[in-house]
Amino acid sequence: MGGETLDAAAVARLRSIGEKRWSRTLDDSLGLSIDELRRQPKPRPPLPATERLLQDRPEHILSRPADDQLGDDNRWGFKLRQPEYLYHRGELHNLAIARGTLTDEERYKINDHIVQTLKMLHELPFPKHLQDVPEIAGGHHERMDGKGYPRGLIGEQMSPQARMMAVADVFEALTADDRPYKPGKRLSEALSIMRRMVGEGHLDPDLFTLFLRSGVCLAYARRFMAEPLIDVADVEAYLP
Repeated sequence: MGGETLDAAAVARLRSIGEKRWSRTLDDSLGLSIDELRRQPKPRPPLPATERLLQDRPEHILSRPADDQLGDDNRWGFKLRQPEYLYHRGELHNLAIARGTLTDEERYKINDHIVQTLKMLHELPFPKHLQDVPEIAGGHHERMDGKGYPRGLIGEQMSPQARMMAVADVFEALTADDRPYKPGKRLSEALSIMRRMVGEGHLDPDLFTLFLRSGVCLAYARRFMAEPLIDVADVEAYLP
């Protein structure tokens, strides 16, 4: 579910298990796609083949194409840390994830949606009154303390609208109940998390206060959340 963790001892035990040897008698290229077959090393070892139980094989690793590499001087000002590989499907690499369920490569691919958003929006000829759209749409994963992405901006470098978008994006993500990978949280849980995010320098404290006091929070909850999940009578109890 994403809440699992592995400590150093568990990872060491996993690697020890992976060193066990077994004799493979079946052709491990059966049923593979064309792309996967192309990555298989040639020639294939004769059967039976003695192998380690868990491996990170060369064919598990996909290199990052040159046109997908972000230089430090990229024209959009992105400051994302790119993993070396586009994908790493190694068995040990994936089983040894210390926290959650995503590898560095998968997490980067998820975060990359905002990079692609900004690249596309910057190519569109917005009229003058809409020229701030890329900054507003592209800033909802930035943080007040500069630890967000993709540009690593701090609060005063972002427009109020971009900071508002961050508050709205987090609240919607926490409470949405239509995602295949998680249930929606209760209103009390969502607001507790957001208050903590304010304290950690993630969200704008003044705009979060406005979000609660203006009535927007409860109005949205009553429209889009299931009634049993609206378990807060006074949202101001969650003021930072």
